[in-house]
Amino acid sequence: MAGLTTFLTMAYIIFVNPTILGDAGMPKDAVFVATCLAAAIGSLIMGLYANYPIGMAPGMGLNAYFAYAVVLGMGVPWQTALGAVFLSGCLFVLVSVLGLREMIVNGIPPSLRTAISVGLGMFLALIALKSAGLVVANPATMVTAGDLHKAPALMAIFGFMLIVTLDRLKVKGAILIGIVAVTVLSFFFGDNKYNGLVSAPPPIAPTLLQLDVPAALSMGLLNVVLVFFLVELFDATGTLMGVANRAGLLVEGKMKRLNKALLSDSVAIVAGSALGTSSTTAYIESAAGVQAGGRTGLTAVTVAVLFLACLFIAPLAGVVPAYATAPALLFVACLMLRELGEIDWSDTTESVPAAITALVIPFTYSIAEGIAFGFITYAVLKLTTGRAREVKPVVWIIAAVFVFRFAYL
Repeated sequence: MAGLTTFLTMAYIIFVNPTILGDAGMPKDAVFVATCLAAAIGSLIMGLYANYPIGMAPGMGLNAYFAYAVVLGMGVPWQTALGAVFLSGCLFVLVSVLGLREMIVNGIPPSLRTAISVGLGMFLALIALKSAGLVVANPATMVTAGDLHKAPALMAIFGFMLIVTLDRLKVKGAILIGIVAVTVLSFFFGDNKYNGLVSAPPPIAPTLLQLDVPAALSMGLLNVVLVFFLVELFDATGTLMGVANRAGLLVEGKMKRLNKALLSDSVAIVAGSALGTSSTTAYIESAAGVQAGGRTGLTAVTVAVLFLACLFIAPLAGVVPAYATAPALLFVACLMLRELGEIDWSDTTESVPAAITALVIPFTYSIAEGIAFGFITYAVLKLTTGRAREVKPVVWIIAAVFVFRFAYL
C-alpha cells in the first residue's frame, strides 16, 4: 500500500518528462521508456541496496534545465547534454564513494542551497505558464499575459485548481488525477485524438547509449556538469533527509545508510543517462508512502515494479498535451517556493546572494547563471564586509570556477 501511494504521487513524471525532453528534440516514445526504466532501476537499487522507502525518477527542474537551457538555449545537441549528465553522475559516484558529500554540503551556506531550490521552482513556474499559454512573448515587455479565451489556457487553469484542491483534501495521486482530467477534456475541447490505452513498449533504441561523453568534454561543458552535480547533490541530500525524518529513520539527526542512499542515487543518474533521460533523483513525494506506513526498501521495490508496468501504456502517455502537464509543473513550483521562509532576511550578506540566485535563474532561463551569480555575490559580499572567514573553502572554489568561466570561456 505504501509503495502504491508513493507511485501514485510521482507517476506524473511518465507524462511530464517526455513532454519536456521532447521539446529538446528527443524522441518522446523512447524518452517515455527511458523514464520508466530509469525510475524502476533507481527505485530498485534504493530499495534493495540502501533499504529506504524512497522512490526514484528523473528529477523535475533538472529536466527543464536540460531541455530549455542547455539544449535549446546553448544549442548543445541532446546527445552531448546526456554526456554531461553522465559525467555529473560519475562525479556524484566518486564523491559518494570517497565520502566527500558531507564536506561539500556542509561547506555551502544554507541560504544558497535554499535559493537554488526556490530558483528552480520559479524556473518551472515560468515553463508551466508558457506551456499553458498563460504567459506569451511580447516584443515591448518581453512577456505578457496570454489569451484566456483559448481552450488550452482555460483547461490548464482548471487542472491546476483541481490538483491543489485534491492535494489539500489529501487525495492520493492528486497531480496524476489533474493530468488525466485535463487530458480527458482535451478530447472534447482541444482537438486531441485517442490512440488506445495499452500496447507493447515502444523501442528505446533512439536514445539508448546515444550519450556523447567526448563531445561534452570537448565543448567545455564544465559549468553544465557542475550545475547538474550541485543541484543533484542538494536535491538528493535534502530529499533523503526529509523523507527519512518523516519515517523516523534518523538516529541523532543522521541517516545510518546515507552514503548507500546517495550511491544509489548517483548510479541511477549514470544508468538514466545511458538509457536516454536527464538526471534521476530521489522524490520528496515518497513522504506520502511513508505516511501510509512505508519504512523499508520494500516500498521502493513496489514503486519499481509499478513503473515497469507503465511501459505498456505508451499510447496513453503519447496523447497527454503540454497544457495538461503544465498544472503539475506549476503546482510543484509553488511547493518549492515555500522554502523562502528559511532564509535569514535580516543579514543582507546571506539574503541578497540568495535573492540574486533565485531571481537570475528564471530571468536568464538558466540555472547555471543563477548559481554562478549567487556564489560570486556571496563570496564578494563576505569579503567586502570583513567576514571572509565565514566562507568555507568549497564556496571560494565554486565562485572562482564561475569567475574563470565568465572571464575566459
